[in-house]
Amino acid sequence: MENRVRLTIDDGVAHVRLNRPDKMNALDPAMFEAIIEAGSKLAKRSDVHAVVLSGEGRAFCAGLDLDRLLVTTTGESLIPSVDLTRRTHGLANYAQHLVWLWRELPVPVLAAVHGVAFGGGFQLALGADLRYLAPDTKLAIIEAKWGLVPDMGGTQLMRRLAREDVVRELTYTGRVFSAQDALAYGFATKLADDPVRAALAIAHEIAGRSPDAVRAAKRLLNLAATCDVATGLAAETAEQAALLGSANHVEAVRSNLENRTPRWCHP
Repeated sequence: MENRVRLTIDDGVAHVRLNRPDKMNALDPAMFEAIIEAGSKLAKRSDVHAVVLSGEGRAFCAGLDLDRLLVTTTGESLIPSVDLTRRTHGLANYAQHLVWLWRELPVPVLAAVHGVAFGGGFQLALGADLRYLAPDTKLAIIEAKWGLVPDMGGTQLMRRLAREDVVRELTYTGRVFSAQDALAYGFATKLADDPVRAALAIAHEIAGRSPDAVRAAKRLLNLAATCDVATGLAAETAEQAALLGSANHVEAVRSNLENRTPRWCHP
């Protein structure tokens, strides 16, 4: 993993940095494996309360590695020895899991995006709960340029953020659009001159809240994207019932009343 991704954890916040700067963090098989490995490790850690995704060098992620794209024209698999027609990770195949795992991670994920986020890189950013973009960032659902379609969960994630006609236009044309456009469309949470600094600040703010409440909130919001109203309302009641009177609920109330920093129990 260390050859493609750098992972650090500080005071409950994990920072996952794509580390292939010479290739603008393009996705080759080793990068797929490293990103998935990092996410899988974080999913098991109770001491991590928020995650920031960023890219080293000039870009967040330029999308699929061009060498892999070229070999697919000869009939070779996008990822050697991986059958992408199989649902190997729940609802997702291996490539979709690279993005979807961040949506399923128990804690909030924040993407700090700069340079470019094209194709698979754009979809990876969509897998985060929040996205902070540098003002000069360029983005694209670029698969149409190569005669392909977004196939890493993007079609499912885009439709919940932007208008359908906007998603269709960007997908059909593959045109590059700006960070300002992304904010207007709904793909960006906020523009920031230093998106990593901005994302880390919010991640630490989240990490300062009850980890039980934050995880419960993410479960509810993930469920709300797919369930009917009756199921969602029942889930709210169940999550709240589990929180009321719990150790971290009591600590949240006491620390506020005593005007001190809370001391959380890990989930």
